[in-house]
Amino acid sequence: MRGGAAALAAGAGLALASAAAPPLPEPGSYELPPIDAVAEHRLLATDGSRAVVPGLAPGGLAVVSFVYTHCPHVCPRTLAVLQELDRRVAADPRLADVRLVTVSFDPARDTPERMGVLRRGLAPRGDWSFLTAASSEELRPVLDDYGQDVLALVDAAGHDTGILRHVLKVFLVDDRRSVRNVYSAGFLSAELVWRDLHTLRLERERREASAP
Repeated sequence: MRGGAAALAAGAGLALASAAAPPLPEPGSYELPPIDAVAEHRLLATDGSRAVVPGLAPGGLAVVSFVYTHCPHVCPRTLAVLQELDRRVAADPRLADVRLVTVSFDPARDTPERMGVLRRGLAPRGDWSFLTAASSEELRPVLDDYGQDVLALVDAAGHDTGILRHVLKVFLVDDRRSVRNVYSAGFLSAELVWRDLHTLRLERERREASAP
């Protein structure tokens, strides 16, 4: 596979090098208080239908990310982590209510068909949606809601380079649409997100057990 979404999907299969990190805390030994809230948004799925973001049933959790398919830098590494997380979640029946949602920054280039190529390359084993928007205008409220800044870079002549400057942010969202964690480039790992998902699962179980 060459170029664009196919190359991005292939690049996501590469191992990520990282410096030695201290041991992570055990799930349930810490809290993740809400830090923000997001609304529901309707975007385009790979088949052209409308899909809701985060679109969670009661008790569900979502990991929401933003990428674009011709990104040369952080997006392939992000997708590598998400692919590993998808495998771990799919193999863990305790996380059956977890979904991954990946949204394109670049609706002009990343059509539903192109996002479908990305999806096929990554071959999800769990509930992992790949979404885009009908236009930049439709996408803007979503980016504003999640606090995702993006800037199209131009060359010296003012021509579009196709490169979008953005800061990596991956969001952990609960069924009340509360943001429970935000992962940046230095803190995104499948192991950390997996532990956070289990921490919120245990929180819900304790809450349900104490309910009258």
